[in-house]
Amino acid sequence: MSAKNIPPFKITPAIISLIAEISQMAGRLSVLEDAAKAVRLRRINRIRTIQGSLAIEGNTLSIEQITAILEGKRIIASAREIQEVRNAINAYELFEQWQPSSKNDLLDAHRILMTGLLDAPGKFRTGGVGVMKGKTVIHLAPPADRVPYLINELLHWLKTTDQHPLIAGSVFHYEFEFIHPFADGNGRMGRLWQTLILCKWNSLFANIPVESLVYEHQAEYYAALNQSTKNAESSVFIEFMLNVILQSMRETIKSDQVTDQVTDQVKKLLRIFDSDFLSASELMQKLNLSHRPTFRKNYLHPALNQDLIEMTVPDKPTSRLQKYRITPRGMSIILTPGKEVSWNGFFKKNTCPDLELDGRDAQKNQERKTPR
Repeated sequence: MSAKNIPPFKITPAIISLIAEISQMAGRLSVLEDAAKAVRLRRINRIRTIQGSLAIEGNTLSIEQITAILEGKRIIASAREIQEVRNAINAYELFEQWQPSSKNDLLDAHRILMTGLLDAPGKFRTGGVGVMKGKTVIHLAPPADRVPYLINELLHWLKTTDQHPLIAGSVFHYEFEFIHPFADGNGRMGRLWQTLILCKWNSLFANIPVESLVYEHQAEYYAALNQSTKNAESSVFIEFMLNVILQSMRETIKSDQVTDQVTDQVKKLLRIFDSDFLSASELMQKLNLSHRPTFRKNYLHPALNQDLIEMTVPDKPTSRLQKYRITPRGMSIILTPGKEVSWNGFFKKNTCPDLELDGRDAQKNQERKTPR
């Protein structure tokens, strides 16, 4: 790989510190993990991963609905959104078989993610791509005829670099989004491939829902992409992604430690959530309770205090319109190994809205990316 096509980035003190913290946290997770908990964590966190990554691209299905699809239940939703979930399930089931530096695997992953959504899934784009914000082009991706060369160069760098996988994964993610090699599905593919790179370094990352945290910090995600494009080097994005990875690991440990502290009453409450939101009266009816103080003391308040359920009107806890919904942490409590289902046999599909990359320095970055 020629020097001018090595992705530009700087190793900052913050990056070095974050790598040390993540490595230490990985050691803690390895010690805490046992076989039974690993099965439960993998399932709930993969559901969270799929929900977060698809939500970034506009998919509105909830964790509960994705869980229902996984369990073979029927849900009321658009055919496209259901297909997106099925595709993502397939991709995350297979992705550990892929090699991060393989172009064929990259194309195969895109084919699985985008089947039923694009006319030619698994193939590089043949036309120009401009990322729009309103009527303004804010990022002009490299010409289509340069895409195969640029992806080959990026994959070669990934295969030969001696950079830490935490850095290499983040750099790849940013550069991939800049190149925008496909007509659609680029954001989803970038996040999937970074997770794959991390898993090849440490298999624990198959159980850590990084995409879910990216979704929760979506504005910062796009801002980091934008700033890195302005800077013509990806250090800002690397720092952002490492912070998200570290936070995801901390939440995984915290969620795991909460499990043994939940009372039988709260577990019973969590298991009755069969739709997005339920009122207190609906919850009491499903629990066959008539005494409201008992319901609040033994069921509702403990679940709220442990972030196992959430309110629709958090600023007004006593609102007559108040309803409740189970959180990802609450889902992790009730999804036990005994309920584990197969991830195989689902169909394939996926989508991704355009990244909002700032285009004021697009020409500068275009020249950096496109060899003359």
